[in-house]
Amino acid sequence: MSKIRDALFPIYGSYEVTTFLMLGSMKFFIIFVLTLARDTKDTLVVTTCGAEAIAFLKVYGVLPSAAGFIALYARMASAFTRKPLFYATSIPFFLFFLFFDLFIFPNKEQMEPSLETVRAFLGGGNEGGSDVIAKIMANWVSAFYFVVAEVYSSVSIGILFWKFANDVVTSIQAPRFYPMFAYMSSLAPIFAGQFVVRYASKAPTFSESLRRITVAIVFCAVMICGLHHIINEFVERHNSLVKNPGEDNEDSNRKESSSKKTKAKKSKPTMAESIKFLAASEYLGLMTILVVGYGLMYNFLEVSWKSLVKEKYPDKLEYQRFMGNFSTIVGSTTLVVIFLGSNIIKRFGWRIGALSTPVTMTLVAIPFFICTVLIGVQNNASALQSAVLLGSFMICLSRSFKYGLFDPTTQMAYIPLDEESKVKGKAAIDVLGSRVGKSGASFIQQGLVLFFGNIIQASPVVMVIFYTASLTWIGAVNKLSILYASKTSVKTD
Repeated sequence: MSKIRDALFPIYGSYEVTTFLMLGSMKFFIIFVLTLARDTKDTLVVTTCGAEAIAFLKVYGVLPSAAGFIALYARMASAFTRKPLFYATSIPFFLFFLFFDLFIFPNKEQMEPSLETVRAFLGGGNEGGSDVIAKIMANWVSAFYFVVAEVYSSVSIGILFWKFANDVVTSIQAPRFYPMFAYMSSLAPIFAGQFVVRYASKAPTFSESLRRITVAIVFCAVMICGLHHIINEFVERHNSLVKNPGEDNEDSNRKESSSKKTKAKKSKPTMAESIKFLAASEYLGLMTILVVGYGLMYNFLEVSWKSLVKEKYPDKLEYQRFMGNFSTIVGSTTLVVIFLGSNIIKRFGWRIGALSTPVTMTLVAIPFFICTVLIGVQNNASALQSAVLLGSFMICLSRSFKYGLFDPTTQMAYIPLDEESKVKGKAAIDVLGSRVGKSGASFIQQGLVLFFGNIIQASPVVMVIFYTASLTWIGAVNKLSILYASKTSVKTD
């Protein structure tokens, strides 16, 4: 029985169980919002501007916004202590989603120019990359939502949850807690997807569907902020009542961190200083390669897949319903991956767990690229249908492995670092690093769209770049595993 318990739920004692359940619930609500916002932004942009617009938005919209957020977050990290910093980071995003639904989207007809007007202004035709830009400008309200939701997707998991979890969970608990967090969080896409399929997408209009989604986001926002407050109170009360050597050391570390933060208030690091700090560390540099690698590879796969899905589901509500069902499948698949992942990390170590994501993405992409190459060369209808199915399977596994193995192993690597590295380095890696990967892929895709006409025709070139990034990512994991072993007693292989 003990072996079964250790495999299924290796959390012991009332304090550990309570802490884990509250943190897991908090992550559930964060990912619930992320899923709703992600599916909504895709529905808005893909059905109005086309999937190719994603490549342009991630370079000229998301990347500058992420860089601006990093600069602002670095200043807030120096000005605020840990608790106010969380609220100052999260609440503005929740308020935006509410304001968008109540004021911006209902008035989009008066705020947006017509596509014909934009085309005439740009002096371009109706084909290629120039028309993608015209569609983005003519549908800037949808593009605006896309940019904010993309920045939130990086902030929500990397900073709102994992930064908080790293402050609460010890290095001894992390190998058991971190893989298990995904068990609860993987339920979020299942429930969020079915909320969209069975309720939001059943609305008579997309405006009403958006209203139903916003109500759910506001409810989750209240739960996220409430759980953050309750967990802080619970952990602090426990640490003040129960004193053992391990916890004394943990308290000492927290006091030291608090002291460092107090000193940090004297100076306000800029974004450039944060990036310079990150570049000066080989450890953080390798971690950046991991995050950039995932963003680069996933973005190449995602845009090609969404371009195919849009051809099959051009209507907003139909596309939204498909994405809702897809999110449910992702959540269900993640449950299986998490069970395997938690045991992989415990039994085989950090290195094997960290390698699982790039190796899996590398293998499952092979049949998809074969189909997209056939579509680009032969315009084969059966290959098109197969590519949609294979692409859905490929993206599903990529997301599932991210939640089940990539996120836990990446976040475990932060634990041995000092507080300065956790705050400055983590913010730069999680937000700017992920955006460099995604926006870098998008920048390349822009050139490919302009040269080939669409991303599917460029599949052979995309495939070469994809596998180059894969080999670089795998090499970085092997190097980082050696450094990680030197900083912690947790085995790497």
